[in-house]
Amino acid sequence: MYVVTSEQMRLLDRHTIEKIGIPAAALMENAGRVIAEEVLKLCLHKRAGSGWMAEAWHGPAANDAAPQCGAADGAARRGACTPAGASEAGASAPLRGLGPACPPPVAVDELLPAEAAGQEHWLILAGKGNNGGDGAAAARYLRDAGMRVTLLYAAEPSTLAGEAALQRDAAAALGIQVLVHGRDAVDFRAFTGIVDALLGTGSAGAPRGAYAELIQAANASGLPIVAADIPSGLDADTGALHEPCISAEVTVCLAFLKRGLVQYPGAGAAGRVVVRSIGIPASLCRDLGIGTYLLTPHVLRTVLDADVARPRSPEGHKGTYGHVLTVGGSRTMSGAGLLASRAALRAGCGLVTWALPASLVLPLSGAAPEVMLAPATGEESGGYWDEASAERVLELAKTRDVLAVGPGLGRFEGDTGWLRKLWEGWDGPMVVDADALNMLSSADVVDAWKVRPAATVLTPHPGEMSRLLGISTAEVQRDRIGVATEYADRYGVTLVLKGARTIVASPDGSAYINTTGTSGMATGGTGDVLTGIIAGLLAQGYSGPGAAALGVWLHGRAGEEAARRRGHPASILAGDVIDAL
Repeated sequence: MYVVTSEQMRLLDRHTIEKIGIPAAALMENAGRVIAEEVLKLCLHKRAGSGWMAEAWHGPAANDAAPQCGAADGAARRGACTPAGASEAGASAPLRGLGPACPPPVAVDELLPAEAAGQEHWLILAGKGNNGGDGAAAARYLRDAGMRVTLLYAAEPSTLAGEAALQRDAAAALGIQVLVHGRDAVDFRAFTGIVDALLGTGSAGAPRGAYAELIQAANASGLPIVAADIPSGLDADTGALHEPCISAEVTVCLAFLKRGLVQYPGAGAAGRVVVRSIGIPASLCRDLGIGTYLLTPHVLRTVLDADVARPRSPEGHKGTYGHVLTVGGSRTMSGAGLLASRAALRAGCGLVTWALPASLVLPLSGAAPEVMLAPATGEESGGYWDEASAERVLELAKTRDVLAVGPGLGRFEGDTGWLRKLWEGWDGPMVVDADALNMLSSADVVDAWKVRPAATVLTPHPGEMSRLLGISTAEVQRDRIGVATEYADRYGVTLVLKGARTIVASPDGSAYINTTGTSGMATGGTGDVLTGIIAGLLAQGYSGPGAAALGVWLHGRAGEEAARRRGHPASILAGDVIDAL
């Protein structure tokens, strides 16, 4: 499923209208219809008390290969398909994804029984731009379905132009009640719900004047709010929330997901996100070079050649699936190396050797019988790493396929030079995490380091990312996709920016937004588990982006399963995630 910026959406709109020849009025008509359909569905399920909102958190089962509506490229563009899943490790709330399947086509006036429709009275908040035109079109469809509707314009309706003016006139011709903010008194208690069609993806900055007042009044009303395309006040590209911002129960995203809807804090304000087609072909995204995707099993398989089923050859043996060398663990943090090593095996690699300080080998023997231990320092190191150990690690690496460097490593004198020796002296795939990232961030001239010929995956959390870039964590979080893609492109690495909605950025400029996981994964050691999973997949021959993206997806799914087994997300330990892989 493609995820677009506001500028990309503008180009897609323009190309559809000017090059393909689909009129702008037709797109707006389609937008009004799908918005109305989602309003009617919300009314239906609320009246039925079916628990629909809770069920919609989960979406398709983990082994679903593609959306059940038949969208060939994974984009939900023929019905009410939406992304599934929950928030990435560290998130405080899950993604409100879509239901498990697209319903069969049905007439708008058949979605809600006539008696129930007659009991509804929805207020449509309309701005003066195209978003307001979408709202006016939705008002007509809701009226046709038997609902009472009132259009409340933020400005004089005469200010509307183009297709929005056409929709204004059509609504007026049908006798739909019209109010104007600042001119007419409005009692929100007279309504049963609100459609937010005030500001679209083209707006910038904080809402002002009438728009701000209407947003505040809508939020204060306590009524369910359905947002058209994006909640007014939400930054469509970054997910930043301006003040004020609509807090929606459902957001009907038109054509393609907007970046701001899948990044926090915007994802929290969007509620349940439903992606609906309005007639813009998904193939245009490919034609225009759009390379940001919601990470789904279908995207993994078709874009990254990474199947979540991970089929294995019946003739395979332990050598078939690669050998990981974990470089980590120290006297006070030995568990991190152990977790990464165990996770690599659970991810399916054939063999794992754990390189660690010599004095820890005997105490840790048998901690994981399947993991081989190899001393990488002298006994005199006292359970800590030293600069001289780089040569020993490189010697061990000669007969291994992947290096996973960093979990529990600690800092030591000369550690940045130590990491550079591994970076430039090892020509195979490499995962860099934890203290190895801190070593990288303290290097004076990382740009002068040799470009690695093999896949290199960096897995920073926001704090580590801020140190890599020399900016604040708040700046990193302000535009996670932009930060990750820029770094990956600059250094030719695959960058996994962990946190709520983990971002996987490829050196080719593409990016993948993960939605699996649970807030219970915000606990010590889960990052080490992710490092091991990615290393284990690299050892099996996956590309850097493929291993990173599949690893992140599997990591989140395992966290969800661990929470289910434990009965509550707060009870998850890092080892539980490994056991659930």
